[in-house]
Amino acid sequence: MKNAFRILSCLLITVTSHVALAQVRLTISRALDYWISNCEKDVVSAADAMPEPKYSFAPAAGEFTGARTFAEQIKHLAANNYRMAARMLGQRPTPDQEAETGPDPVRSKAEIMEYLKGSFAALHRSAATVTAENAVAPVLPERVGTARQNTRVQFAVDAVAHSYDHYGQMVEYLRMNGIVPPASRR
Repeated sequence: MKNAFRILSCLLITVTSHVALAQVRLTISRALDYWISNCEKDVVSAADAMPEPKYSFAPAAGEFTGARTFAEQIKHLAANNYRMAARMLGQRPTPDQEAETGPDPVRSKAEIMEYLKGSFAALHRSAATVTAENAVAPVLPERVGTARQNTRVQFAVDAVAHSYDHYGQMVEYLRMNGIVPPASRR
């Protein structure tokens, strides 16, 4: 009787684990979305950590001539996110996205935070359209700019890598202002 119970238990565990695995099957879009979500958490929390009066901060000591302000860093990052999201869908980015400057009227911390969050929402929507069949298929008929990237996966990776590049700069700006970045507080 004990052996029958053990066999039945093992069969039940085997069947239910396969069902559970099938329900959370990893797809390309889920894998991309995972990294977009991680990046979003770090970037948005860092952007929110800087007080609004410091959004105009740009380093001045040393070789920082022409460095972007904290606000400009975020708008640049967000504009690129929107640009990559549009390209993943085969759409043309707006001129301010193409220039990676973001819209001129977006100036306050609240407006910049909304623009930033919207850029990650656009990336999530675009990543949701990536499938095994279209992940590395060319999206746009011609080469985009001087870059050779032209697939949904390349655009998604560009968005995350670019965002983390500027996240590193945001972290430096926060620390220069005596603020410990939220990701470092854990």
